[in-house]
Amino acid sequence: MSLKNTKWQSFESQVSLDQAAMDRVERLAEASIKVRGQFHLVLAGGSTPKNVYTLLKNISADWHKWQIYFGDERCLEPNHQERNSTMAFEAWLNHVDIPAQNIHVIPAELGPVEGAHLYNKTLSQLGDFDLVLLGLGEDAHTASLFPGHSWDNSLDALAVFDAPKPPPLRISMSPARLSRSKSVLFLVSGIEKQTAINQWKAGDAIPASTVTCNDGVDVFCFNVS
Repeated sequence: MSLKNTKWQSFESQVSLDQAAMDRVERLAEASIKVRGQFHLVLAGGSTPKNVYTLLKNISADWHKWQIYFGDERCLEPNHQERNSTMAFEAWLNHVDIPAQNIHVIPAELGPVEGAHLYNKTLSQLGDFDLVLLGLGEDAHTASLFPGHSWDNSLDALAVFDAPKPPPLRISMSPARLSRSKSVLFLVSGIEKQTAINQWKAGDAIPASTVTCNDGVDVFCFNVS
């Protein structure tokens, strides 16, 4: 991805980043619902997205017009505390009136192969997302796309067998599917992410840079430069 298509924005505090991200989600939701009657949002895991989800539970929205997806998931039992979906439900989704059928959880408890197969079926029925939220790992991974791995970009959902962070079995959307969105927003907090940011800005081939967007990828940063 060309760096000119990456828009960096630094914030003076975690609170200001969280608020700006929440405002972005709310604004894009309103615009998408006005244009096409629905808002298709992909969620990320991690502590910074969790802050945003906690804020979102307090907004006023046409929740029944929201469609929720997940960029990746760990192959653990339903409701396991380390699942991204569990975090999203506890921080936000349990507190608002998004219909259950509008929340498309990755069936990762079935294992990476079967779970990815079923999520491919779910995603194949969709057009572009309206917004994809992503994080950035210390090793420059995003979703469950890790350095040194290769991906079949013809698939929407990928089986991951050897994630370097536990658990090793995961399911992730492919870079190509994450890129099929009107907007992409990375949320990056913490000095421990500085090396990954430096690699990204230097144009290194890292997983995060494989996700693109026609309108450019936004990166909201706090405590990294």
